[in-house]
Amino acid sequence: MERRLKIDLYYRQNVIGISGVEFLWGLGLPVVIESTFLQLFLKHLGASNFAVGLIPFFLFTGSSVFALLSSYMTSGMRFKRRAVIILHLVSGTSLMIFGCLLYIIGEASYILLLFFSCYSIFCVCIGMTLPVWLNYLVIIFSENKSVSGLAIMMIAQNIAKLIGSFLILKVVDQYEFASPSSAVIFISVGTLLTLGSLFFLFTRELPLAEESIVSSNRSFFEYLKQPVRHILKDKNFLYFLGADFEFFIVISIVSFYANYATTFRGVEPALAAGAFVGCIYCGAIVSNIALGTMGLLSLKNKYILSKLVAILALAIIILIDSDWSFYIASVLFGLSRGTRMLVYAPAIKKLSGQSDATGYFAVCPLFSLPLATLLPMTIGKFIDHYGWLGADAYHIVFVAAAVLLIFTLVCIIKTDFSAASPIAS
Repeated sequence: MERRLKIDLYYRQNVIGISGVEFLWGLGLPVVIESTFLQLFLKHLGASNFAVGLIPFFLFTGSSVFALLSSYMTSGMRFKRRAVIILHLVSGTSLMIFGCLLYIIGEASYILLLFFSCYSIFCVCIGMTLPVWLNYLVIIFSENKSVSGLAIMMIAQNIAKLIGSFLILKVVDQYEFASPSSAVIFISVGTLLTLGSLFFLFTRELPLAEESIVSSNRSFFEYLKQPVRHILKDKNFLYFLGADFEFFIVISIVSFYANYATTFRGVEPALAAGAFVGCIYCGAIVSNIALGTMGLLSLKNKYILSKLVAILALAIIILIDSDWSFYIASVLFGLSRGTRMLVYAPAIKKLSGQSDATGYFAVCPLFSLPLATLLPMTIGKFIDHYGWLGADAYHIVFVAAAVLLIFTLVCIIKTDFSAASPIAS
């Protein structure tokens, strides 16, 4: 109780700090994560659909494998802020480097190799950042104010993403994907990520209790044993992880549906690169306000809603042959994604039963790694191989994704958040 009262004193200060970070990051994220810009940029460079599928592959791999390293390295720290700042600072460097190289050499024959090299480094950095960042977000707020604090942060991020997506639309509409303009975009993104990281200096944290700190004498595998053992023995936790496959399914579809819209539905590339993403962020803002700041629905029902709207979005794309169907579907994808981003960190912390859940944030993506990495590449390979089917190749992919989303809906219905309890190491 005493700790909760102390941390609540810094509630407003911490909200302002993390919102400042996410606003500047939000301006740049539409270019590099969940991006329709990247898939169209790579197509402009002559990349195959399989190569486009490598974008979420690198992102998921970085988030799963390298998250373990940063989680272990920070496990003995009573204060986490310095690690959070350093990890955020290094993430933008690779994008700045690629932007500079693109500006200097243009569309050389090896530019795709350079892009994937720089993007893979970015994904490694993001992967190392995620578990430490997510844990930091839930330790600087008390449990009863966690969702509302994160909601304000995500509103700031999504407003910035909306602004960034329309800036992309304007640039692409005027310059298409010319090397100089694309280079400036990547350099600007790297700069925004770097500057945004400094806002963490405004946040305040309380030291973690000694009993919640993992001994620095523990080996890497001993450190991971408790969360892995807990998750494998807890059927409830496994149901939750099955439900969270939705995250990877939706991102995989978002990685391809812009190409479907421009190739088979006559949507202008500039609109697909900017307006689609803008609609996604509008949906996310609505979910952040309604489910976060207004506090509608329980944690479980928020998750159920996110899956229902994702299934509806796919149904609209499949069944309605109209340009506006993509805009409605984009809003629904945004509702789904915004909801999941809002409740994921509080859900993991609650199910873990731990004060410091960094290990759980690092381990959980490993259980999703096979689907997360294989799904986007499989989709890309399928579309390349069955391209002769035309639009029907995409329709098959969308139907399969809808079936997988129904599976995640069943899993979240079976998850009981009130039954969460830690397992002793």
